[in-house]
Amino acid sequence: MKKTIWLYGIIAGTILALGIFLTAVYNTHIDFDKSMYFGYAMMLLAFSLTFVGIKNYRDKYNDGIISFGKAFRIGFFITLIASTMYVIAWLIDYYIFIPDFADKYAAHMLEKLKATGASAAEINRQAAAMESFKTMYKNPLFNILLTYSEVIPVGLVISLICALVLRKKTKNQFNVQSGLIK
Repeated sequence: MKKTIWLYGIIAGTILALGIFLTAVYNTHIDFDKSMYFGYAMMLLAFSLTFVGIKNYRDKYNDGIISFGKAFRIGFFITLIASTMYVIAWLIDYYIFIPDFADKYAAHMLEKLKATGASAAEINRQAAAMESFKTMYKNPLFNILLTYSEVIPVGLVISLICALVLRKKTKNQFNVQSGLIK
């Protein structure tokens, strides 16, 4: 089980890390709206390996049988490894290539707010919140926790779905109600 978890976790993490490093290449042209969609697409691609990893373990090492719990555990640890690689890649990207990310993000959010026609009071309130965010984001622990919170929920949802889809109690499950072999 460990071999499967490490293999698919590292492959998924590599995909996520490559996505992060692509943002460094296009640092001067950050489009926060498009990069958000790109980031979640990379997460879906990377975490699709959770399905492959669980299925591989079930079919190759566990005689075609796997419980929901074991399948979810495999998915969870694949997610944890990949997410850790994502966080490390982000920290490298942030501290080396785009240390002004928080400033750019705050400016983007304020411009977006102004474009919606928000009141001056709302803009000032949001500007104060963005200043607080920028201060907190400089703290590595806060940065790490916030970055994990971006990626882990996606991986856990995919792990849950994969565990539900791939669970198999016996080699040839027989559905008594429909009379079908699954």
